[in-house]
Amino acid sequence: MNGKRIHLVIIDPQNDFCDLPAEQCPEIAGTRQLPALPVSGADADLHRVAALIRAGGEGLSAITITLDSHQRVDIAHPTFWCDADGGPVLPFTPIRAQDVRAGRYQPRLTGARERVLAYLDALEAAERHAHMVWPVHCEIGTWGHNVHAAVRDAYNAWEEARVDVVDKVVKGSNPWTEHFSAIQAEVPDADDESTQLNVRLITQLRAADRVLVCGEAGSHCVKATTEHLVEQLPADERSKLILLTDCMSPVSGFAAVYHTFLEDMRRLGVRTATAADVLPLLLENR
Repeated sequence: MNGKRIHLVIIDPQNDFCDLPAEQCPEIAGTRQLPALPVSGADADLHRVAALIRAGGEGLSAITITLDSHQRVDIAHPTFWCDADGGPVLPFTPIRAQDVRAGRYQPRLTGARERVLAYLDALEAAERHAHMVWPVHCEIGTWGHNVHAAVRDAYNAWEEARVDVVDKVVKGSNPWTEHFSAIQAEVPDADDESTQLNVRLITQLRAADRVLVCGEAGSHCVKATTEHLVEQLPADERSKLILLTDCMSPVSGFAAVYHTFLEDMRRLGVRTATAADVLPLLLENR
């Protein structure tokens, strides 16, 4: 291999985020498994990622996969919340600290109110986004938590050819904080190292000459990971980051957030490209 260290980072390429056709979804115990939070365009995105690995994998020095990995009862799931009457809270409901203080929404767990308020206050103080209730997704142990089959097949072939291992970064198992970013949770828990700054991953990516970033969703987990990574990089190292824009898509309704993110990253020195744009770089690096 050429001397360039090119590290591919694939953010959350999991079934629950993929707009997979129903006929490609398995039936388990008599129930058709369908993606919980499908992102329009994700299936095509991840097929392009798989094709890039197959065509240019010899030029990659490392691959990292991040895995959104949630408990069923999680602060970002409806299972955690109830409304003022004790009724259910629907997915895609934003909840702010003032909503909890006013009694519009409450945690179902007795005694959790103060901890939840501390979390929401900290989240809002960071001015990143409002807390959102999502459908139960990427529950640990489910089909939805698994990696998209084409991506897994491609990186398995890369592992076997190189006698190497794709690094898997698990995030999100702490039910008390949202964890979009692979670098750290939205509100790190002082008692849980897994929510705190992922120094190991930062060190690995800083050691690379190029870092190719792709995955789902461009408006959330890709966005948060890239923003946190940029915060950790000196300004003169940001150009090593390349966002593969045809290998990621935004959550429906968040396209404006996604496009603003891309503009902000370009302004800070991060580059954008397509899979076809970077393939020659990988082929030259074999």
